[in-house]
Parts: sequence; structure tokens; C-alpha cells
Amino acid sequence: MSNMHDYDFEQRKLLSALCHGSIFLSSALISVAIPIVILFVTNDPIVKANAKEALNFHINFYIYACISIVLFVVLIGFFLLALLGLVSLIMPILALIKVLDNPNQPYRYPFIFRLV
Repeated sequence: MSNMHDYDFEQRKLLSALCHGSIFLSSALISVAIPIVILFVTNDPIVKANAKEALNFHINFYIYACISIVLFVVLIGFFLLALLGLVSLIMPILALIKVLDNPNQPYRYPFIFRLV
């Protein structure tokens, strides 16, 4: 079994950051596809963990956005959509900072359901 330190440090940093930063891409399809592709292409367990976490964040984001849109009809949805927009900016930035600071530790988003 391979040691975690056998993997390329710079590649780990880049791929982990790409997984978490993909949410900032304009196309929803591309932003979700990046962590999926990385998940299936890499053998690095840390990068795989970051790809799964980023994918879970995307899934949760879309679920919460749908709920907020439905609740928009009763006026509380506006607040939830604004909050969701703020969270969708802050959380990936924190993830990027963490994986770039410590590439040997996968980042875990707080308050999300892990479906993958």
C-alpha cells in the first residue's frame, strides 16, 4: 500500500484546489464535471477525498438553491438565496486556502450532507 507522501505534492495541491475552486466557473455542468473527472482520474487518496467533498458541496448547493427558490414565494426565500450566495463564495475560498496551505489533509465542508 502506498504512503500518502509518495504522491506528487504540487499535483496534489493543484488538483485539490481545482476541485474546490471549480464552483467559481460560470457553467454549472463544467463546475460539477471537474471534481467528477478528477475523482475518476487520480489515484491520490487526498485528492479523491477533496474531489468527493467538492462534489458534495456542489450537490448540497443545488439542493439548497432549489429549496430557496421554492421558499422565495413566501418571501423568506430571498434571505435564504442571499445567504446561499454568500456561503457559495466564502466556503470554497476557505477550502482553497486550506488545501493550498496543507495539501496532505483533505478539506471537509461544515454543514453539508455527504452523498458521494
